[in-house]
Amino acid sequence: MINWLYSLRTSFFRTLSLVWLWIMALQWIYFMNNIWYSETTAIVIISVTVITAIEILLPIKSIYRYALEGIAVLYIIHREMIAYWIYFPAGSLPNRIQQFTGNALPYLGFAVGAWILLLFSAKLVNNQRRILVFTGMLIVAFSILDSFTVYDLWKEVAWTVFAALGWLVSEHFRRFQQKYPHGWRYLRQYPLKMLLNVAVIFSLVFAVGVNMPEVPPSLTDPYTAWVVQGETAATAGIDGDPAESVLRTSSGYSRNDTKLGGGFNFDYTPVMEISSDQRSYWRGETRRLYTGSGWGDERNSGRETDEVTADTKLSGDGPTAGDSMTVKQTVTMLSDNQYPVLFGAYNLSKVELIDDGKNTGSLRWNSSQSELRWTAESKRDRYPKTYTVVSEVPVVSEDEIRQKSFADLYGSQGTEDAYLQVPNDFPKRARDLAEEVTASGATPYEKIGLLQNYLTTNYTYTNEPDLSKKVSDDFVDSFLFEIKEGYCDYFSTSMVMMARSLGIPARWVKGYAPGQVQGSSADVQVQGVQGTSDSGVYTVTNADAHSWAEVYFGPYGWIPVEATPGFSMPLLTHDAQAQDPAEPEKQPEVEEDQPEQAPQQSAQGQDRGPVVQIVYGASLLILAAFAVYVLWRNRLQLRFGWLRLRTGQKLSPDQKVIVMTERWIKELRRRGLKRGADETLRESVSRWEGRSPALGSFLEPLLQLFEKARYSPSSVSESEWRSVHAHAKELKAAMKKIPKNAA
Repeated sequence: MINWLYSLRTSFFRTLSLVWLWIMALQWIYFMNNIWYSETTAIVIISVTVITAIEILLPIKSIYRYALEGIAVLYIIHREMIAYWIYFPAGSLPNRIQQFTGNALPYLGFAVGAWILLLFSAKLVNNQRRILVFTGMLIVAFSILDSFTVYDLWKEVAWTVFAALGWLVSEHFRRFQQKYPHGWRYLRQYPLKMLLNVAVIFSLVFAVGVNMPEVPPSLTDPYTAWVVQGETAATAGIDGDPAESVLRTSSGYSRNDTKLGGGFNFDYTPVMEISSDQRSYWRGETRRLYTGSGWGDERNSGRETDEVTADTKLSGDGPTAGDSMTVKQTVTMLSDNQYPVLFGAYNLSKVELIDDGKNTGSLRWNSSQSELRWTAESKRDRYPKTYTVVSEVPVVSEDEIRQKSFADLYGSQGTEDAYLQVPNDFPKRARDLAEEVTASGATPYEKIGLLQNYLTTNYTYTNEPDLSKKVSDDFVDSFLFEIKEGYCDYFSTSMVMMARSLGIPARWVKGYAPGQVQGSSADVQVQGVQGTSDSGVYTVTNADAHSWAEVYFGPYGWIPVEATPGFSMPLLTHDAQAQDPAEPEKQPEVEEDQPEQAPQQSAQGQDRGPVVQIVYGASLLILAAFAVYVLWRNRLQLRFGWLRLRTGQKLSPDQKVIVMTERWIKELRRRGLKRGADETLRESVSRWEGRSPALGSFLEPLLQLFEKARYSPSSVSESEWRSVHAHAKELKAAMKKIPKNAA
């Protein structure tokens, strides 16, 4: 134990360097969280933290330390893969090892890469010049990414600068220890004083930085200026998915849903024409695994499928209650884009024809998620240009389903546990909000209606949400409590997760809104309505790319629910009076012209996350305590200043001695040595010396200087006045050694 403590003490500055480097590493991991899977981010964060702790707490031989760190990384990967449902170990030990190695390889690469970078940086960056260069490179990199991506990285830069300042301070003390060992031993005798001075400096920098006013820049980088002038770069887009491109994206069918958020531009390029006798949402894929930042089960989308051919009846467990309406659709693609699925109204029941029977691609049916997946069997295969599908669209009586309780809907049918998945770290306040909003609803249908109504009436649609308000790491939580505006992905994901938090199975769906029926004016385009007699040919564009929720109602099956303002699915509208399907509805882009809602909090207050608030509060306490200490240390000078203001002239040394005499007499009175009302000061001092002889040597010089200042024709010199202060300090120290009430 003694050797271990000695090793920790001798490696103190290396420990500090690792802590500062760990803080810098976390900023890059937080940025990469916008691109990585959530499980990757978790694995890397935990690995870097554990490796840093091992390096600090176990000063043993490097070979043993590295071996222990490697074992820790493997365990972390194993634990997180299970936590994120990536694999479930089963069978014998060899089978488990095979399962682990088959799934762990990509995560192992990220974890080991972070491990190597951390230790290599700690080894290489070992002096002030290298710290400055290293920090400068990080700040430049963050600045470039801040300009060329949709992410606001000022917090990452701020924490990097904070860590760099700490690193430079600790490096300064390390060099001081090496160069001036005697001075360092003196400083070690007063560690609290040294740490308090450092804390005050950091607190001042942090408090000033947090409270700096937000001033728009007068100068900007050339790329940003170019974009602002309207020369935006072309981007092959998805609907606001920042994981696909570091540039601004355009609307379109999402290809990666693991990282939702960001902003996008509307792209009105035609995608397809759909001939149908019913207006509908054209459904593509569903997602069921929410990760906190998006939907993460694309890798499982090809499983649990059956190969089918044209003119094949699609199997599946359809609803056993309610009615359905047969809807036939012919889809003609207007672009050469490749898609993983064929589109159609929910629920597809049959494929009639694909490219006149000439298409040779693979067609597979995922009955559990009602997806009709298409893949090319060779490079020559192209996505079908035209196909015909038949759907059985659910028709549900609202009066009937409204009365069904949880037991009625889920008691005998099962609860679809896979669609009740909620991350362990899903914020409690989001759950509480769902409970609060639906408190007046007794049945699942009523609760879903209350959630739908709450989202559509309390949040604003925009394709350019203000992400500077985002603090929470959870996508839904940040939307509900911080950003409070967004497009379909924000509303639909929130609808699904709030429903799940209430024990109601739900899943996320993406596809296309109905589009515009040919022959109608764009100004009177109607959004998706199922179950209305609106036959025609609908032109669907990239701007119609959309996402929504589907909620499971037991024997009634999966029912689509729309929670995005500007879109309507009358099948589930909580308002007692359903909207007239023929009534024109607003396009989502119209929302851009709506006035901004007044924020409930200042933007500055919203930008401060919990960690920032804690550090900021601690900084204010340290600065307040330091201010009190400074006032106390300079209380005599403050008194002289106050007397100068009262008299209108500078105090002479004689006057200062008299003021100081009043102070040490007051100190003696607190210790019980009181001056008699009819005594001169000399008589009182003589009596005090008789009671406490130890004070005589301290009282006598003070008495002589007082008598000189009060009665002598000669004045007290400046040096004599300064000696009064020293004698008073000595007297105060001596008084602490005598008991009170000694007089």
